[in-house]
Amino acid sequence: MTTTPQGSGLKIMVIDDSSTIRRSAEIFLTQAGYQVVLAEDGFDALAKINDHQPALIFCDILMPRLDGYQTCALIKKSAKFHSTPVLMLSSKDGLFDRARGAMVGSAAYLTKPFTKDSLLAAVREHTAAASA
Repeated sequence: MTTTPQGSGLKIMVIDDSSTIRRSAEIFLTQAGYQVVLAEDGFDALAKINDHQPALIFCDILMPRLDGYQTCALIKKSAKFHSTPVLMLSSKDGLFDRARGAMVGSAAYLTKPFTKDSLLAAVREHTAAASA
């Protein structure tokens, strides 16, 4: 498999307590030319975000200790990362979940299990909007 130049080395953080989801996202994103930072929960992500300064963040909703809504809200409250797009990941696809994600500042909502195409399309859409 060849690496396509579309990623241009942008750094993307994936926050999920499932090692399978983290690994799948890492493979898809790395193959597309992105740098990937993995975090297994909200606290882990908050510890890493300042060092890595990702251009985009995927955040699972259901996680132990600090859930995705709380993690997204904390990221969005930060002056440094307020404009960083946060895309929620969830196996739940209800209107309430989407609305709650929007209320804490998420840019979009991706349902798990995601496909390589849907993940990369979301990255392209939100990194293009951020750089426009």
